[in-house]
Amino acid sequence: MFLTQKENIMAYLFAPPVLEYGPAGGHWLFWRYSLKHGVTVYKVGNSWYEEEYPSQDDLDNASVVYLGGHEYPVTLAEKTDLEAAGYEVSTV
Repeated sequence: MFLTQKENIMAYLFAPPVLEYGPAGGHWLFWRYSLKHGVTVYKVGNSWYEEEYPSQDDLDNASVVYLGGHEYPVTLAEKTDLEAAGYEVSTV
């Protein structure tokens, strides 16, 4: 069986962590619902950091930034680096 070029390409997706806050409001109808909030993941030097509200200085000093609430396609090298830091990267 021969593999075409498309079958040999692996794609990886990284989604930063999400926090859930609840209830979504003060009225009793909102007690069952929670709000999801993305956490930003960034790398400075060889260290990875997670912050809900990173400062602009933190982001400027970072070599890699993944803003919370989004999915990012990553390379195999980035996948390996993220998994070594304890994050989960999915294969598409």
